[in-house]
Amino acid sequence: MNSGVFLDRDGVINKIILRERRPHSPRNINQLKILDGVSEAVKLLQNLGHRIVVITNQPEISRGLITEDLIIEMHNKIREETGIENFYFCPHDDFHSCECRKPETGMLLRAATELDLDLNQSYLVGDRWKDIEAGQKVGCKCFFIDNNYDEPRPTSPFYPVKSLYQAAILIHKGGVPN
Repeated sequence: MNSGVFLDRDGVINKIILRERRPHSPRNINQLKILDGVSEAVKLLQNLGHRIVVITNQPEISRGLITEDLIIEMHNKIREETGIENFYFCPHDDFHSCECRKPETGMLLRAATELDLDLNQSYLVGDRWKDIEAGQKVGCKCFFIDNNYDEPRPTSPFYPVKSLYQAAILIHKGGVPN
């Protein structure tokens, strides 16, 4: 089995759109801006042998604000700019009560099965409590990027970092307890 590094998309890989300290996804390809250090972090993690997997809630699809085709176009742009190959997204909103929308674990479990990943040897990097809770439920070591959103913070255990790049450096140095 392989180890993976699961990444939330918005706020971890690309800039989020803040409205009243609440995070929102880009709604067009021109708003999609990759954060500094992401490509370098991805390359470092891949060189360590980790499979990089994006797992992202995209409720704007079910809300009619964006299309699934646009999400795929955005993921293709991220792939081109960062080298990330694996993308999983949930198009549902909270009221759908699906098993794929974080903090549920459906995307993580599906990726682990399809990519032969050992979740207990894997990591998750997220910027919202839902990301961290999903990772905790499946046994990943979790890194939390605190972007100071006006919403609840995750519960421990997690490792606070300022960016994906900082998380990658910690993983590289083995500075994360097992």
